[in-house]
Amino acid sequence: MSIEANKKLVAEFFAHFKRKEVKEVLDTLTPDATWWIGGKPDLFPICGTKTKAEIGELLMSLVPTSKDGLAITPSGMVAEGDKVAVEAESLGVLANGRTYNNFYHFLITIRDGKISSVKEYLDTMHTADVLKG
Repeated sequence: MSIEANKKLVAEFFAHFKRKEVKEVLDTLTPDATWWIGGKPDLFPICGTKTKAEIGELLMSLVPTSKDGLAITPSGMVAEGDKVAVEAESLGVLANGRTYNNFYHFLITIRDGKISSVKEYLDTMHTADVLKG
């Protein structure tokens, strides 16, 4: 795929979150995709490397139950070869009534027209705070 096609795939991937389309998010991933979330898994279990199935469970617990979806808005993308680096901000109200507004850096790898890996750097303290209670 071209660099522009890779960036378009990534933009579409993020657009699915706002529309609460978890199945479509997962459809953009290769069967063996991994999703790594920065942080220490022993301190915060959502961190570490997740399989496609594991990330699907996490997304199903958050995205469909959010009030109006979870907008993940890229503020910049840089692509080279099979990788797309993305700076983004999320905004949404979760089922617990708390506003989730986080800032990210994603490094996404594309293989054969699908996303094969996601590396997600975010404010884990904010995430933990919003998810509790």
